[in-house]
Amino acid sequence: MYRDEPRHKILVLVNPQDTKTVVAVYLKESWWSIEDVLRTSDPAREGLMKVQSFGERIVLYVLNTIVFGRLERDLDDDDMFFLPHPAKEQAKILWRDGAAVGFYSIKMKGSLCGTGTSACYLLPVFDTVFVRRKNRCRGLGTAMLKDFCDTFREDEALGISCPISPAMYKVLKQFLLAHPGERGRLWEVESPGAWGQRVNIWLNICLQEAGLHDGSTVHPEGSEEDTDTPRQTSRGDGPTPVHHGESPKGTNDCRGRGREVSGCCPEPQPPHSHKNQSQTVQAEPLGFTQGIGIE
Repeated sequence: MYRDEPRHKILVLVNPQDTKTVVAVYLKESWWSIEDVLRTSDPAREGLMKVQSFGERIVLYVLNTIVFGRLERDLDDDDMFFLPHPAKEQAKILWRDGAAVGFYSIKMKGSLCGTGTSACYLLPVFDTVFVRRKNRCRGLGTAMLKDFCDTFREDEALGISCPISPAMYKVLKQFLLAHPGERGRLWEVESPGAWGQRVNIWLNICLQEAGLHDGSTVHPEGSEEDTDTPRQTSRGDGPTPVHHGESPKGTNDCRGRGREVSGCCPEPQPPHSHKNQSQTVQAEPLGFTQGIGIE
């Protein structure tokens, strides 16, 4: 269930004719459909809410590993995937009409970049994001970006994990057109986010619009100290790629990813400062108070 903590496991059923399809999840001594797991009986759950309880961690896992990882991702393509989140990963679930429809996760400033390094993130990083297919094209991606920026209003620089998918770049463009004050704050970053590991997202969009950029992110040259800093990306313990649920392409580094501006944009200056087969064989009791879902 967690990337860094093997004790908690989830038992799932898969279709024996199509092992890519998850049929049900075993919770509270019963089998439940995926849609039932994602429902809530609490009418107050609406909008973005921070993940705090163990039950909410299960919802986050189901959205990330089962819904996105198996049900709503094209497994025949070289599609991006997310590893399970660490046990203490900061995340918010997006609730609409009594169901969880998306999430985003954050790497906090000062948190370790991974289990094999002492390097810590130098800025808050918007790490993973997902919206279910039936809920897309409703502005939910830009709403999550705005929530992220508002949450860290005191920070002059905010990161978006590298690599960013072409679909997510479109969302970022829409967001920055609507919120020009955030153009100098958002940077595509590799961990831990030193200046030599950042490129301004709005500048990247401007260069592509002007035909001066080939679509790959080029990070500014940093100091010798910057270039010697360990760089961990998507599929290790470092940041996983940002995805809006619309066929991104992932790699293990920051090469090759897929941007209403005309002319040139000035480069922002750095601020001061988841009788059938089962996948696993252990289920943990939940903290639910009534039925399935989040109460």
